[in-house]
Amino acid sequence: MATENDGQLSRIKRGVVELIGEEELRKKLLRSTHLRVKVGFDPTAPDLHFGHTVIMHKMRHFQELGHTVIFLIGDFTGRIGDPSGRSETRPPLTEEQVAANAETYKAQVFKILDPQKTLVEFNSRWLGTMNAADFVRLASSCTVARMMERDDFAKRFKEQRPISIHEFLYPLCQGYDSVALNADVEIGGTDQKFNLLMGRTLQAHYGGQGQCVITMPLLEGTDGVRKMSKSYGNYIGIDEPPAEIFGKVMSLSDTLMWRYYELLSALSLEETAALRRDVEQGCVHPKTAKESLAHEMVARCHGADAADEARREFAAVFAGGGVPDTMPVFVCRYENALPPLFLEAAGVVQSRGQARRLVREGALTVDNKRWDDETQAVSVGEHVIKLGKKRFLRLVVEQ
Repeated sequence: MATENDGQLSRIKRGVVELIGEEELRKKLLRSTHLRVKVGFDPTAPDLHFGHTVIMHKMRHFQELGHTVIFLIGDFTGRIGDPSGRSETRPPLTEEQVAANAETYKAQVFKILDPQKTLVEFNSRWLGTMNAADFVRLASSCTVARMMERDDFAKRFKEQRPISIHEFLYPLCQGYDSVALNADVEIGGTDQKFNLLMGRTLQAHYGGQGQCVITMPLLEGTDGVRKMSKSYGNYIGIDEPPAEIFGKVMSLSDTLMWRYYELLSALSLEETAALRRDVEQGCVHPKTAKESLAHEMVARCHGADAADEARREFAAVFAGGGVPDTMPVFVCRYENALPPLFLEAAGVVQSRGQARRLVREGALTVDNKRWDDETQAVSVGEHVIKLGKKRFLRLVVEQ
């Protein structure tokens, strides 16, 4: 017989890659209706994108179930630099950079989280007061061999790339955050697993009960290939203008759209599955489903009115507004989605040289946005290409 506890676990496990300590979490849920759920963010950049919000949506799930979410800003650890997934030492941030980025983080996260149910903390409150002796005691809780179990450290050591001593302090400090906050659960990306487990270990070391650990997947960017990142140019920023967010969501491939539904939408898994069946059976057009997703994402970041306007603007541009009802369709792989390549292959221009010149002159638009970088591939998905005033192409980029 299903219980309320089972219902909570089902909600909590949605989209999760791994839940370490599931039986412990079940017992925690039976004992308390107000678990302390910790998520840490180092303010390494001033803006957040949809990739970051995968974890925030899981935080929101806990809030809706009545639990306390601790949004921990790593203003102290941000000055060390998280080595997770790094092939080289990350440059530490200055105090000024950390402070400025932290302020923008606080303003952005409440687009997803309920501010009334969120406790904002800064780990400088306890780490900043520790002296040298405290750090020596903290360092004594872990061996070098354990640190070298990390894939990134082991790989760098094997390749004879430098590993600075201060990088060993990062997972210890993140782990100690869980001790200081008495966290019941910690959530992070799959690349954070070592750090999350360190918190569980240190809590036991300091005589507490180890936290349960939840890892969330890394969301693919708009190209559908690599994880979302500003450095890859495949991101959707939560502070971007409504029309920009709407257009980027609409550029997702029909397959990738369901990944975003699962990890970011408020629709239940049952509702999402039903919608997907309707699309696959031809009852609902994929574009309609994608528009609903785009509207939901814009509404979450900017409100319902802005989402309605973004939908109207998108329809005006792509269902009319000077765009032909019919136009040539060209399908290519992502690796061939550079403007000079697809413009020549589709017969829009006579040569790649001509395409490069026109792109540099600003004659190319992609989804009504000027595109002047001939070396940047167009993302996976369906796009309206315009060259000059009269040449149109519907470009479909596949993975």
